[in-house]
Amino acid sequence: MKTNKLVDILKKRSFNVPLYLFQIKDKIKLDMDEFIFLIYLTNLGDKILFDISSFSNDLNISIPELLTYIDDLTEKKYISVDVIKNDKNIMEEYITLDLFYDKVTSILLDDINNTDNKEEEENIYDFIQKEFARPITPIESEYVDAWLEAGNSEEIVKEAVKEAILNGAPNFRYIDKVLYEWQKKNIKNVDDVENNRKNFKKNQEKKEKLDLFEYDWFEDEEE
Repeated sequence: MKTNKLVDILKKRSFNVPLYLFQIKDKIKLDMDEFIFLIYLTNLGDKILFDISSFSNDLNISIPELLTYIDDLTEKKYISVDVIKNDKNIMEEYITLDLFYDKVTSILLDDINNTDNKEEEENIYDFIQKEFARPITPIESEYVDAWLEAGNSEEIVKEAVKEAILNGAPNFRYIDKVLYEWQKKNIKNVDDVENNRKNFKKNQEKKEKLDLFEYDWFEDEEE
């Protein structure tokens, strides 16, 4: 099926296309032909009689092409073809769009949750002010801007702030030095920071043991 054929149909006939479908098009992972054909189906209702001749007449598309698209959408779990008894107790095939609407609902809920999470996240400026228990100055804000422009994530800047407070040096020059050292060591996330702290602690413990071992106990006793 060629895209331009379906586009011509859309130009000739009026179809209701919800804006959110275009907003999530990339997330539902359909090519344009499949997407437009799905729009056609949504305009026929939630339960559609499997009348392939009618589809072919409406869209001026060959039946083999239409069957290919129906098979593809079924395989990708966007539609299902169900056999249902009609009012006359005769078995008929219907295309249902429940799977498609389930996918759309799931995507929309994920988008809403992600938006809520982003809104709830504390920005870096508020975080520093809370940690320092005071407002930051315009010059200090420029420090933060420079760190972010240099490629540091807000996550890593927050960790550097924690490092400064942990070492009793809650000032921006110390944070700047920490970030500089971390960049040299290619430390880019919280896991990297934790590993660096663990390695530092191990090295300190080794140094203390070595110093203890090398201490001249006999000389101390003679004194």
